[in-house]
Amino acid sequence: MRSILVLLVLLLDVIPLFAQPDSTPKGHLVIIGGGRRDADIMKAFVGFAGGAQAVVAAFPMASSLADSMGEEVEAEFKKLGVKELRYMNITRTQADDPAILARMEGVTGVYFPGGDQSKLTAVLNGTKMLEHIRALYYRGGVLGGTSAGAAVMSRIMITGDEKNNPDSSNAFWFIRGNNIVTSEGFGFVDDMIVDQHFIRRKRHNRLLSIVLENPTKLGVGIDESTAIIVNPDRTFHVVGEATVFVLDASKASAVESDKNGNLAAAGMRLHLLKEGDRFDLKTREPLPARGAK
Repeated sequence: MRSILVLLVLLLDVIPLFAQPDSTPKGHLVIIGGGRRDADIMKAFVGFAGGAQAVVAAFPMASSLADSMGEEVEAEFKKLGVKELRYMNITRTQADDPAILARMEGVTGVYFPGGDQSKLTAVLNGTKMLEHIRALYYRGGVLGGTSAGAAVMSRIMITGDEKNNPDSSNAFWFIRGNNIVTSEGFGFVDDMIVDQHFIRRKRHNRLLSIVLENPTKLGVGIDESTAIIVNPDRTFHVVGEATVFVLDASKASAVESDKNGNLAAAGMRLHLLKEGDRFDLKTREPLPARGAK
């Protein structure tokens, strides 16, 4: 039995090597803006994971109450009819532990609940566990996350902090450079920066600021009870109750700032997408909704 476990761990260590950084992921991303999770969103996630045969690993470390969060997620997925939910409340040391890595065998979907995204990246970034999760996505598995679990999806991750605003009771009240704190996310998408709870919490200023500083990246602000589903062909569609902002500064005039550091640019594009709307990440253009002529 021990020799079988050792062989399994060795195989798990080799698998990520086949998912080269320049290859195309075959899986899906279900990126949820937080709040109450729309039933159609979660059913879509489970469907991509294999329906009644789905084996889902949940990583609740973003939450300050990770154990109770894990129990909540387990109950939710059991109601959705998955075959198995593997609760993975792990430390950074455990994220490289062969015995813990072996628990990823047979997993068809990974889910990141909400909380503080920096806690989640502090545990998983640079670990073998994240390599296995990334390899699952490239092989065809589904990765999903809500709130903090959405923020970690992009390579440039908004932490929620500011550098230059002394008034913590009135966050993000200007659009300026060198103010929004970012760190490295998981980078499952590299052509967009994800923000969440977007319309409900009026987060336009912070996403505008960071997109103007990174004009090659799309800013995608996802509202509560709403998700984008990113497909292997690099398109996404919107599911849920509210809307999704897409900010594009790639063709704007040169970004400038005034004496106070306020950012300005002409020619930015804004798309506001509702349920069923589709978007092409390659061309940066909306697509006709499914069924449209």
